[in-house]
Amino acid sequence: MLTRKNNGRPFLYIGTIILGLLFALPFLYTIYTSVIPMRHVNTLTSPANWTFENFKIFFTNDAYNVPRWFMNTVIMTGVVVIGNLIINPMAGFALAKLNFKGKGLIYWIVVATMMVPYHMILIPVYVNVAQLGWLNTFWGLTVPFLYQGLYIFMLRQFFISVPNEFLEAARMDGLTKMGAFWRIVYPLARSSLITMSILAFAGTWNSYLVPSTLANTPEMYVLVVGLNSVKDMFFENTPMIMAGVVLSTLPIILFFFLFQRQYIEGISNAGVKG
Repeated sequence: MLTRKNNGRPFLYIGTIILGLLFALPFLYTIYTSVIPMRHVNTLTSPANWTFENFKIFFTNDAYNVPRWFMNTVIMTGVVVIGNLIINPMAGFALAKLNFKGKGLIYWIVVATMMVPYHMILIPVYVNVAQLGWLNTFWGLTVPFLYQGLYIFMLRQFFISVPNEFLEAARMDGLTKMGAFWRIVYPLARSSLITMSILAFAGTWNSYLVPSTLANTPEMYVLVVGLNSVKDMFFENTPMIMAGVVLSTLPIILFFFLFQRQYIEGISNAGVKG
């Protein structure tokens, strides 16, 4: 029986590789086109003709400010991810392990926020940010997004599975509830936290609608908004357009490959224990 199973594995591997290449082909073409001169578009050329000139033009052209847009994106994404790593676990832990008045109502409000398309609350968010004077500031780009109902729900499901004996043992050792959370429970949620970080990182880094609504001056553009504003300058230059695409997606891919094992573990835990 083992031999029969092993006989099928080569075909499984070959099929998996073919499917993987099919899915990866569009992005491989994007990377390839981003490093070739315009005259070699739609042709296969040797690596000797490959160049990073397209990326250099993006970063050094005085007509726009890609380094500033890149730094704005890093700041916005970093603050949002860190905020989600602090607020969402605390909220999820409170809903999972603490008893307080209105807990059930708050839980269902959190669940209800997952059902509302974000586009429907964009205008209220814009009005509130404008009233606070936070338009075209990092406050407006980050504070409203420091927590997400989906991630609170996901972490609550994980914290429910943590045995109460851990908290009782921590209390007997003299830890407060907050101390037990940060020193005992929080480290146990490492896989779920990394999964949440990747999702929050990708969602914030690629966000276009919110930053373009809350920040409309070139100095506060993030990378996606900035590149979109100058796309007409390179409308007929395919390698330059592809260089912009690679520039905006490469950090997300690197982030995923760094933490892919923990990401898969976190998704599995959420699926099994959710």
